[in-house]
Amino acid sequence: MAIPLYDNQPTRRVPLVTYALIAANFVVFLLTPMAVFGNDHADARSLVCAQTVFVHEFGAIPRELTSDEAIPLPAEITAECGAASYGKIPLLSAFTSMFLHSGWLHLLGNMIYLFVFGQATEDRLGRFRFLLFYLVCGLAAVYGFAITSPGSETPLIGASGAVAGVLGSHLAIHPRSRTIALVSGFLPFRLPAWVLLGQFFVIQWLSLGAADDVAYVAHIYGFAAGALLGLLARRPGALARAAALASRR
Repeated sequence: MAIPLYDNQPTRRVPLVTYALIAANFVVFLLTPMAVFGNDHADARSLVCAQTVFVHEFGAIPRELTSDEAIPLPAEITAECGAASYGKIPLLSAFTSMFLHSGWLHLLGNMIYLFVFGQATEDRLGRFRFLLFYLVCGLAAVYGFAITSPGSETPLIGASGAVAGVLGSHLAIHPRSRTIALVSGFLPFRLPAWVLLGQFFVIQWLSLGAADDVAYVAHIYGFAAGALLGLLARRPGALARAAALASRR
């Protein structure tokens, strides 16, 4: 497994949106019960309950997204943590879920990839279009996951789907770029970006059906959406023409 540190693709402007997204993810994380420290919960049980209810309130739940109706907390959670009431809009949760993370490793992993590969895509698309691109990839990941598992009541959180879209776009727009990465956690190597990004996609594909809490299929949808939009961006004016065509329909 390789961890990216630096990509050699030059940029012409400061990637303000990339930096702002990273800052927003860190700030949101610190304000949530997932950050653990600085909380006012008396014991571990109350903290776990606060985290569980929080994730169900602001995470994207496939059954809610496909039915466009909020569902109550599962009985096993209310039995353990007590009843909780909140007004939830499923579509809005598709956006809020992109800025939530289960822990520091989850957050740092996503933000490292966004920092290394987001800058070149933002430079190519422009700041406003990059922000739209990021959100569209995140929505593609969330709703792709929901369509694949429409009856699931497990909340989906994390920027991984949107960041996977950034990786897909980088592979499509800059296939010849090279990346400095740590291989096996400590050996620095200069690798073609397609090796690192291709590895990401293959790992997600091979991990489908794994018995863990990672939504690999959401990563695949996000990556595919980013690659498709990246291919459009390689042709001057293609994204603008696609947006104009969509607006006329």
